[in-house]
Amino acid sequence: MLRLSNGIVIPDEELEITAIRAQGAGGQNVNKVANAVHLRFDVEASSALSDEIKRRVRALRDQRISSEGVVVIKAQEHRSLERNKNDALERLAELIERALVRRKPRKPTRPSKAAEQRRLERKSKRGQVKRTRSRIEPD
Repeated sequence: MLRLSNGIVIPDEELEITAIRAQGAGGQNVNKVANAVHLRFDVEASSALSDEIKRRVRALRDQRISSEGVVVIKAQEHRSLERNKNDALERLAELIERALVRRKPRKPTRPSKAAEQRRLERKSKRGQVKRTRSRIEPD
């Protein structure tokens, strides 16, 4: 079971955890032992998440979320299967926690008249400096 900070509990039945061989250097241990973890979590089929949270998870710009709404996490940093499994679960929890945070709506603002005036004055002064640097034309 995966428990999130706001009381949401994702049951083990919704998590698909597979032990696979890790990639990269590591010698005999990597070649013989399946210590890496491949975690799959179908956001759409989850009964633990509300429709609003599902929508926010899908809206996250994360390469681990497929277009069908399946989160795929591969953990292979540690040498033990248990530590890699915990790492994958922590990363999934972190991903869902990010979706739980509600962003404040942006309030469009405008610069004040005085700020606009100061900006235009700075622009014209800068243009004047550049004009004075140009080559002088003979009379």
